[in-house]
This record gives sequence, structure tokens and C-alpha cells, in this order.
Amino acid sequence: MPLSSYIGGSSNPRRGWAHSLLPSTKSSKHRKTRRRAAVKDFLTANFFAVGLSVSLLLFISIIYKYGVPRPLSSPFVSDASGRGGIVRLKSKVAYRKPVDHGGGVASVDITTKELYDKIEFSDVDGGPWKQGWRVTYEGNEWDSEKLKVFVVPHSHNDPGWKATVEEYYDRQSRHILDTIVDTLTKDKRRKFIWEEMSYLERWWKDAPNDKKEDFTNLVQSGQLEIVGGGWVMNDEANSHYFAIIEQIMEGNMWLHDTIGVIPKNSWAIDPFGYSSTMAYLLRRMGFENMLIQRTHYELKKELALHKNLEYVWRQSWDAEETTDIFVHMMPFYSYDIPHTCGPEPAVCCQFDFARMHAFVYEQCPWRENPVETKPENVRDRALKLLDQYKKKSTLYRTNTLLVPLGDDFRYVTIDEAEAQFRNYQLIFDYINSDPSLNAEAKFGTLEDYFRTLREETDRINYSRPGEAGSSQIGGFPSLSGDFFTYADRQQDYWSGYYVSRPFFKAVDRVLEQTLRSAEMMMAFLLGNCQRALCEKFPTAFSYKLTAARRNLALFQHHDGVTGTAKDHVVQDYGIRMHTSLEDLHIFMSKAIEVLLGIRQERNDQFPSLFEPATVRSKYDAQPVHKALGAREGTVQSVVLFNSLEQTSNEIVMVTVERPDVTVLDSNWTCVKSQISPELQHDSSNMFTGRHRVHWKASIPAMGLQTYYIANGFVGCEKAIPARLKVHGSDHLPCLAPYTCSKVEGDTIEIGNHRQTLTFDVKLGLLQQVTYKDGTKSVIGEEISMYSSSGSGAYLFKPNGDAKPIIQVNGHMAVIEGPFMQEVYSYPKTEWEKAPISHSTRIYNGDDTIQQFFIEKEYHVELVEYQFNDKELIVRYNTDIDNQGIFYTDLNGFQMSRRETYDKIPLQGNYYPMPALAFMQGSKGQRFSVHTRQSLGVASLKNGWLEIMLDRRLTRDDGRGLGQGVLDNHPMNVVFHILLESNISTSNPTSDPHPLNPSLLSHRVGSHLNYPLNAFIAKKPQEVSVQPPPRFFSPLTASLPCDLHIVSFKVPQPIKYSQQLFEDPRFAIIFQRQQWDTSYCRTARSDCVSVADEPVNLFNMFKGLVVLNAKATSLNLLHEDTEMLGYGEQSEDIAQDGHVLIAPMELQAYKLDLRPNQ
Repeated sequence: MPLSSYIGGSSNPRRGWAHSLLPSTKSSKHRKTRRRAAVKDFLTANFFAVGLSVSLLLFISIIYKYGVPRPLSSPFVSDASGRGGIVRLKSKVAYRKPVDHGGGVASVDITTKELYDKIEFSDVDGGPWKQGWRVTYEGNEWDSEKLKVFVVPHSHNDPGWKATVEEYYDRQSRHILDTIVDTLTKDKRRKFIWEEMSYLERWWKDAPNDKKEDFTNLVQSGQLEIVGGGWVMNDEANSHYFAIIEQIMEGNMWLHDTIGVIPKNSWAIDPFGYSSTMAYLLRRMGFENMLIQRTHYELKKELALHKNLEYVWRQSWDAEETTDIFVHMMPFYSYDIPHTCGPEPAVCCQFDFARMHAFVYEQCPWRENPVETKPENVRDRALKLLDQYKKKSTLYRTNTLLVPLGDDFRYVTIDEAEAQFRNYQLIFDYINSDPSLNAEAKFGTLEDYFRTLREETDRINYSRPGEAGSSQIGGFPSLSGDFFTYADRQQDYWSGYYVSRPFFKAVDRVLEQTLRSAEMMMAFLLGNCQRALCEKFPTAFSYKLTAARRNLALFQHHDGVTGTAKDHVVQDYGIRMHTSLEDLHIFMSKAIEVLLGIRQERNDQFPSLFEPATVRSKYDAQPVHKALGAREGTVQSVVLFNSLEQTSNEIVMVTVERPDVTVLDSNWTCVKSQISPELQHDSSNMFTGRHRVHWKASIPAMGLQTYYIANGFVGCEKAIPARLKVHGSDHLPCLAPYTCSKVEGDTIEIGNHRQTLTFDVKLGLLQQVTYKDGTKSVIGEEISMYSSSGSGAYLFKPNGDAKPIIQVNGHMAVIEGPFMQEVYSYPKTEWEKAPISHSTRIYNGDDTIQQFFIEKEYHVELVEYQFNDKELIVRYNTDIDNQGIFYTDLNGFQMSRRETYDKIPLQGNYYPMPALAFMQGSKGQRFSVHTRQSLGVASLKNGWLEIMLDRRLTRDDGRGLGQGVLDNHPMNVVFHILLESNISTSNPTSDPHPLNPSLLSHRVGSHLNYPLNAFIAKKPQEVSVQPPPRFFSPLTASLPCDLHIVSFKVPQPIKYSQQLFEDPRFAIIFQRQQWDTSYCRTARSDCVSVADEPVNLFNMFKGLVVLNAKATSLNLLHEDTEMLGYGEQSEDIAQDGHVLIAPMELQAYKLDLRPNQ
């Protein structure tokens, strides 16, 4: 996504600093004594002993004061070929026995929290470099080590933004790839980098064989480097780590299969802020280096002042340096050419030769445009450009400099590419021909740059005294933390995109969990298959499964899941996801027949007996529950799939047409159940006329269980009707078979044996929670709106504080039953049709996760013009003394500590919330909100936690999109709220490190984000026909509660039948969750075990033999676990099958499965 050039001047002089390369010590005077002669004799007699003692003491004092010096040599062995080979560590990573649930704490030189504490955020005008200072240099900085400049041509190709991915491909991207091949083959000195595999795969289908051969040769020779190599350049705020892994894996595996290379350098110039989760995932995929661009301009300035723009990124829990990855942060405003050659954009723009009059791009806004380089002007042009290079070089520690050369969709034509390559080569030739300039400039790739930089740091120690750095590359500081929330100028914080297009953010997560479930079913089908005939059904679906992976991957693009594309592009993403959801549901509906033994082999000629219990009529429609309509004397099957690793005991619900039903389990045993009316967002009639039946189900880990909904089954109690209470809707008739009454008093309560919820009847909002021991917690639910005349798809710029919108005397319905109790509120607002209604539910079930949490479901309809330039929030005004400290998740993988700063505007104190946010008080009370879709969250006052639900905006915010956000859709937002008290009294406000969720909190999050997949029989059957028990239980036992299976799949189903028997055809990825042990009392109440002891992969599956197991990288392409930073235990998996994982770690394994004969 491009940005308009940022014009401005600056006057801050650059502040100098000095540093020595090696530690130094101060001399001290010897103490005089009166017995000089005796001392003299003693020293003479014991000269060597005294000298040795003094040296030892001096050595110890140096170590004490400055720490252990950094090694002068790099622990990496460089790949001299420069062709994308993998760099390996010289020494083994020490194995850390994974027993500490709390995890370690990283020792680093810089944390982003410390940067935020230090920076004043005063936005001082810096002159030509508006957000920095007037950069100068002495001129002798390159006398001993010349400046080595790598100019890296690139073209940023958004897979959807203002045009769809297909439109961009047809208009620009296919021409760009043609141009790259044609221009690079003309001159071996030319280089280029490419990132997005979505476009390359599409081009590969169309390109003639000679073009593909040239492309491959360019990659193999090092002229062309594939950087990142994901399907897209993913967003890092909203994307879940499952989807990030999927999209990189999809791109990397296609690239490896097609061209035979594996990327090792990441290039992320356009995501709007950066997550430390991404650094971790890349490290565990075998990447060595990262490049990032869009970080807060004040952070860039602070890092540049101290030459810390290049650093080693380390995870906050990593005390062993196993997660370290080297990072280059670009220093200036944008990644376009005016903001990459040096600190003065007016000068740099003169060297963007595609802006000359012959081309279509806008001319330089500083009114000095590029001119053709000729013999008569080459000296002046070269010196002018070299001056920028040298100024930029002073912001970094080494004399190896990276200068990107590109912009969005550049190098479309050969003439454009030739203009850049031709003019720059003339300038390079001049610079390189004059030894007095102490510089060498040439085209390069990221690999050229990082390899040369590492070679320089092997020779020269750039470490600072006392700097912890990293054992993996010397000379640079270590850093932990993330880079949210991004601001590109003034008080323009990019926190709006955390919430833009929330409907599709929700669809994204549904597609994720559906794909994960379908992949599991595919793996079980093929794993249990003994002959080629039964492979036909799953492998026939391979193409649609691949399409589903790619449609999910495509939406992770930083203008996809962010909600920052044009309306028709959002529609294109939505249709792709909807199509894949339908395909996956059809496959799963058929797969369960085979897994349950209804049919031994699936023939696609016959229709499925089942269909999903919830369906969408089109890409932008809400999911609707299909109602079972079993007539008298019939039953209808309900099949539930549990994709989690533990047996799931939970209250489940299906919708029925008639209330007089009975629930039976797989053995046709009576199951107690509850019937209640279905509700809807309609003040005139809150009831749809259909009914919901709830019962307690038990589904095997990663397995299937069948239940039956019967009508007229003799010998079983019918579903128990719920009791109804109504407020504000006196005209509503009481539905049969329910008993109805009016809500009396100012408050109403619902509860289970653990907690009681109290509501304000007039406002319909949750007030407080009372526990069984009599203690209380204030919730103080509030629904409010911001008015925002400056907000857009990217930016959140409110006009002051949010105002409450709920007025007294709305409509309320209370449902009370043995399994589920609910308060539904359709509030009164100043608008005739309220933009929101909401339900609060609490469940009864002794051994269920649901008994612990409060379920909030908000139905949001911000679809009318009355809500233009409004942003809707829910706020919980609790009694927790959090002092502005709260915690949000990063990509559903780890937590980050947040602090509300007065020196930052309201919008800058908003943070991404992909899955979880919590506050904790000084006495250990914790208030957690789990979400099943990514949103934005803040804690603007003590005890407050507010979450933005939707935003409707008429204006463009000046970041290139050219429109507002007016394509809102009705949607439901679901939260699981958890209130906990710990067994310690630690004060989190004084702890600068992230806190971890409890084990219970992890399980609540899994329950929300990986719900049961429900399927119902298309046709009822006669009660008299009693089938055998139908269930599928593939695991020998539930896995430990803190061991999560991220993915269990057949990576290449299309090639499944062609792969050799010896080749592992299955893959499984585990995550060991890190949890806060001070909340252990209720967290482990129904856990069989935690993962302190190894899990035996060989014995994990019933009836299946695990063969050829081996550890691999998260992209499934590397098997050198030492290089990946894994512990040594992962190397022994093939011998003993033991999986032992440290907290917070992800580990992947390849394996093969065969039926146990």
C-alpha cells in the first residue's frame, strides 16, 4: 500500500556519542604502607604469584562490570555461494528441560516498553528528514572500512487492495514478472527480489517454459532472490498464528516443489506494525534475517540515535537465546524511493528514474525531478546520491548499507526497468572507479546484504560495552517486545484497522477452524486407508482443499484481514472464503460417514447423508442454524466433531422446529435436555418461533460422537421447557410449552453453582458477579459510541470520548433452565432500530469448561446512514485496580504487556486483540475477555477494558484507499469472560514482563476458537430402526491439557498416492502452552495431565502405526533441528517417539501412518 510523500523540514542537530569497541578499565593507585622494604622483598620473592593474582582480580572486575565480551567471530557459517543455502550454527543449542510452566525471562538490551517509557512523543520537526534530525558526517568514517552499498530493486505487489488479486495480476503483476526475467537476463550485475507467491504461482501457470527456465536460473544464480516466500505478505496484528503458519507453508512448499529453493530472509515492508510472534515463527521455519519498515516514527528516531536500527529480536520468555533472529529496520517514513536512499526525500526522489517524463508515475512533489544520467552529469549525480548513502549509513553500526529501490507495482515495463538499471549502473560505475570515495555500490539482494554484513561483523566487533547482544551474531543489541500501535506521522495512529470490516474478520476465523478440522479428517481417512480404492474420495478433494488453504492464505494479506481494501475487493475475498467453507463442509459431511463406519468407502456419486448444522446463504450473510423437523415417530442424527486434543464435555445446542423432543446418545440411552425459544434482533418480536435444545454431550478427543433428536420416543423424558421472564414487551404472547412471567424489580439474576450474575433491568446491562463464597466483582457493562470525523479504514481518530447510547426501558427476556440460563436485551436507544442487542449466558455442567465463564454475544447492525462516522464499543467498568496496565495477545500465540500513556492520544492506546485481553489487580483478581475474532482493545481508565465492535466511516483517511468503510453487515460478536483470583499477591503493575493466561483461560480460549463441528442428518429415520453405536475415537487417550495440536494434516494430498512409502506423508504441529501457575486451583480441576512428561507419538493413535517420524521446521522444509533452535530431544523422535516440548514452543514432525495390522 503506497503513501503520499511526506514533505517537511527539520532542524534538530544530530547528537554525537562515542563508544569503544572493547571494554576498558580505570587504573587505580596502589595503597602505600609504612613497611615499603618488606613489601618490596615480598613482591620480589613472589613476583609471578602476585602478578597472576592481580591479573585474575582485574579479569574478574572487568567481567563483573562489563559482562562477558561478545565473540569477535560469528557463530554462523556463511554460505559463500549466495544462492539461498541455509546458514548453520557452529555450536549446538543447549537443551532446556521443559518443566517451568511460567517460562523464563529473556535478558535483553532493549525492550519496546522501555522505549515507550523513555520517548516523549513530541514530534519535533527535524528539517529535511522531518521525523529525525539533520544528519551529518565527518568524512573519515569509511577510511578503514569502505562503505559497501547494496541497492535492492523490488516491486511491492499487493494481492488485493484497490483492485482484486486477479485484476492486479492481469494489469500489472504478470507484466512485472515478465520484465524481471527479460531485464535481469541482459546483465548479470542486475539483481531483484520477489515476495508474494500468490502472484508467482499464477504467473507460473501462464508463462512459457523458456521463461520459467530463465526464472529458475536467475534464482539459482543469486540474481533473483525469493524473500519471505509466503503466499502473501501477511498482516501481523489481526492474523492468527495458525493462519500465518498456513500461508507461509503454502508459499514456501510451492516454491520448494517448483523451483527448488527455500527462502531464508524475510521482507515485510508494508504490514502496519510488527508482532514478535512473526519473528518466532520465522526463526522456527529456518529464516535467519528479517527486514521491517512500518514502526512508530518516534521509535525509529530513538533507535537511530543510538544506532540500534539493526538488532537481534528475542522472545520475552527466551532465557536461552534459541529464538534469536537478526532484524534490519528501515529508518524512514516509507519504503518508496524518496524515503529509502537517505534522510532527504527531496534528493532521493531525483533518483527515482521511473518518475521521468516518459513514464506514468507522479513527479516529485519537491519539484526537483530525476534526469537522465550522462557522462557530463554523472559526477555530480553520483556524489549527490553518495552523500545520501553516507548520511544513511551513519544511522547504522556497520559500513554495509541496504538501499531498497522500488515501490508498489513497479517495473511494469521493460522501458521502466531499463531506466532504473541503466541510470544506476552509470552512477555505480563512477563511484566504484574513484578509490578516494571509499565506497562501493552495486545492485544486490537481501542475501547479498546480510551475508556481507555478517562477514563484516566477523572481522570487526561492533558491540557496545555491557551489551548483552546475542551469541548468534555479534555486534548488535538484543530486543524484545512488539511494534504496536503504528503511527506514521503526527498523531495518526493505525488502530482503526484492528476493527475495520469485522464481519470478514469473523469469517476468517471460521474458515481457519473449519480448515483445521477438515485437514484432520483427511489425515484420518488416509491414515486408516489400506488400499488404493479408499484413497479416491479424500484425494479427489485435494484440489479444493488446496484452494481452501490458499483462500485463507490470501486473506491474511495486509490489506485483507485488516479490512483496508476497496469494497469490491473485500467482496472478492469474502466470496473466496465462502466458497471454500462450502467445499470443506461438503467434504466433512461425507468424511464422517466413512469415519463412523456408515460407509466403508465413500463414492462421490452418492449425495451425503449429512449437512452442516449452520449454513450461510451467501458470502456476506450471517450463519443460520438449520432446524431439525423430525415428525412424530422419527429421529434425526446429530454428529459432533471435536477437533481438540482432550475429550470435550460440554453443553451443546441444536435448533428444532417443535419443542416436544427427546435427546438420545449413540447407545440410544436417554439424555436429559432443555428446550428454550430461539431469539432474534427484533424489538417487536424477540422470538423466531423455533426452539433450541441444549444437552450435555461428551465427544472423544479429535473424534466424532452421534446423538439423536427424537420425536415421540417412548420411555424417555422430553426436553425440559425453560422458564421465561419478560420486561418491556407486554404484548408478546407466551409460547407453548413455556411458563412466562414479568421481570419484577430493578435487578434480575441468573446463575449456576459457581457464580450469580446481576443485571440492571432498566438498561439491560450486566452489573456484577457474586461467587458462591459471597465475594463480588463489579463488571459495569456499558455500550457506547465514538463520533469520528477523522477516522478511516486505517486510522482511528475520535472526536473526544465515547458516549453511552443505552437508554432506560428497553426490552428484556430471561430464560432459565437446567443447562443454560440467558438474559437477552434489546435496548432502547435514540434510534428507532437499535444498532445492537445482546445475550448473556451462563451454563450448568459439573465437568464442563462452560461452568466457569460468562458468554456474551453482541448482535451488531451498524448498517444505516444514521451511524455514519460512528464507532461502537462495549466497555467493562470493573473494580480491578489495574493502574492502566493490561495484557493483549499477539496472534493468539503469546501475551504482550500494555500500558496506557497520557503522553499518547486515545487512539494510540488502542491495541490489537486477536483472541484475548485481560486486566489484573494488585490482589490477584483477573478479568479476561476471550474473542473468536480480532478486534481492538484499550484500558483508558483504571479498571476499564473497552473493546471496539464495529465502525462505519464516510471519509478516506489519506492512506491511499480512496474511500471510507460503509459496507457493514449484521454480525454477531461472541466473548467468553472469565473472572479469576490467584493464590499469590504479586502486583503486576510493577512487573515489566508479560503475564501468561491461566491453564483454565487457555482452555476457555480453545473452546471458543475451536468449537465443535456439528452435522445433522438430512432426513429423519423411523424410531423403530436402531442403528449400532456411531462414534470415532482415534486417540488412545486425551493429550495433556497444555499440549495443543495446531495442525494435523496431509501436506500434499494431491501427490499422496505418488509419494514413496518411505517418505513421511503426514505432518503434525504441537504447541506447549505456557500458563500462570498461580491460578492453578480451578484450572486443572478436570485435566488428566499436563505436558511435564513426554508424550509418545508412536502410541498416540488407536489402530494406527506411526512410521518414519522426524522433527522438522514449521514450514516442513528443514530437518536440521539444531539450526532451527529446537532442543536436542526433538532429534530422538525417530527412535523412541517421545515428544517433550518446552513451554511456549511449537514443534513440527513429519510422519507416516499405516493401519495396525
